[in-house]
Amino acid sequence: MNELVIYERISEGINLLLFLFQGYCLQCFSENFLERRLKNRRGNKAFVMVLFLLLRSVTWIWKPEDSTVRAAVHLVWLIVITAILVLGFYRASYGIASFLIVTFVAVNECSALFAYTLLHVSMKLLGLWLWFFEHGYFLFEEFLVAVELTGIAVIALYSAIEASLMYVFLKKVISTFREKDRKLHRTELLFLLTPGITGLLICLLLRIIIFTVESSALELFYDNYPLLVLLVPIIMLLCMMSICNRVKLFQDMIRLNQERNSRVILEKQIGSMQEHITEIERLYSGIRNIKHDMRNTLSIVMRLATENGGEEKGELDAYLTELNMTLDKLEPRYRTGNAVVDTLLNMKYHELLNTMPECRLDAEQLIFPAGLVIQSYDLGVILGNALDNAMEACKRLHEQGLGEKLFIRLSSFRRGNQFFIEVINSFDGKIFLGKEKEFPETCKSDKKLHGMGLYHIKSTVEKYYGAMEWSADSKVFTLTVMLQNQISSSSAVY
Repeated sequence: MNELVIYERISEGINLLLFLFQGYCLQCFSENFLERRLKNRRGNKAFVMVLFLLLRSVTWIWKPEDSTVRAAVHLVWLIVITAILVLGFYRASYGIASFLIVTFVAVNECSALFAYTLLHVSMKLLGLWLWFFEHGYFLFEEFLVAVELTGIAVIALYSAIEASLMYVFLKKVISTFREKDRKLHRTELLFLLTPGITGLLICLLLRIIIFTVESSALELFYDNYPLLVLLVPIIMLLCMMSICNRVKLFQDMIRLNQERNSRVILEKQIGSMQEHITEIERLYSGIRNIKHDMRNTLSIVMRLATENGGEEKGELDAYLTELNMTLDKLEPRYRTGNAVVDTLLNMKYHELLNTMPECRLDAEQLIFPAGLVIQSYDLGVILGNALDNAMEACKRLHEQGLGEKLFIRLSSFRRGNQFFIEVINSFDGKIFLGKEKEFPETCKSDKKLHGMGLYHIKSTVEKYYGAMEWSADSKVFTLTVMLQNQISSSSAVY
């Protein structure tokens, strides 16, 4: 009898370890999406695991006799436990919190029912020991020991399968869901919750059916419908896979939406670049017209020079001064060796003069040597986006009254077949980098139409088998772009 008590305690211990592991999975799942309320990471983890263990153990104390009520109470209590721990120990919006709660409970329940079917099949081993006992191969005490040991082994196997499935599928959701900082809208939330809620309702239905049959005869359910031994695990796997696939589909939709927004912005940039090119043509046309009229201008100068009198001399000086001013206006401030980049820099320079005159725009080291196959349009995209980001960062400092620290420096150099562009600018030291994000996020409220500049630069850089990297140190932001002096054969030609 004492041995039976020992076996029963071992079985309970296995269940407690399973509950503890489920608490561990819950805190890992939540921590990958949400910010902890407790600063101590280990303390937060321990509290979640222990409280989950204690609250799950409550179901052992009160079990309604009615199987339908028992199944519903089990599911509701598990949802309540998860909600308490997620909302109590992590900071979360209602959208992402709802997704985490429903997904965790659904994966938990599907894993449990998958393992339960295997548990029921494994219990057939007890019939084998009974056959040995009836045929005299076992004494009664040996029969009891074999039954208890088999029961413990089956429960351990059941717990291991349930824990493994839950861990694998939750980890899959974590790795697939990359937009963890995204604020979910109602439609997006409903889209993500649908497979989880469907899985929970299927699990509730199966629990009601299974336990209703068990109350009268343990084997009646699978004896009458043996195909369910195969169908139930498949249904549970499909439910968990549908949750993971729905998350992947959601991520693909976000990516496609971002690409669509990127195309809209790129179209605007193309229009802007066309305006820049038109401005260049107008500028050069003006210079040609000035040269054409230079002969007439020289004739006027010579006539005025031959005339006598101080008034004519003063008139000549005024005319020459005005002529020099006109020529200065046509003279670009920056000369990089690329007409499109020169126009872009001059436009940004005059924009800074109007908004932040104290900001220094230094491009003396930005030089484009002859022989580059990099298209002017692509250079415009790279430098245009980089300058927009740098000017936006300087603007935030300007609004804080730190105008004396504003600067933007551009430089370039060539090493063999590689061409490097570097943009350095001052900023306020605040970087908004989301989880699993490659680049910092924009500070603007409309993140759908802003914050894509670095992604456009990366897309352009990849046309030339290049790479880019960024760093932020001591309130100085540095963007470095490396381009191969050759264009990808698969790239679109503008």
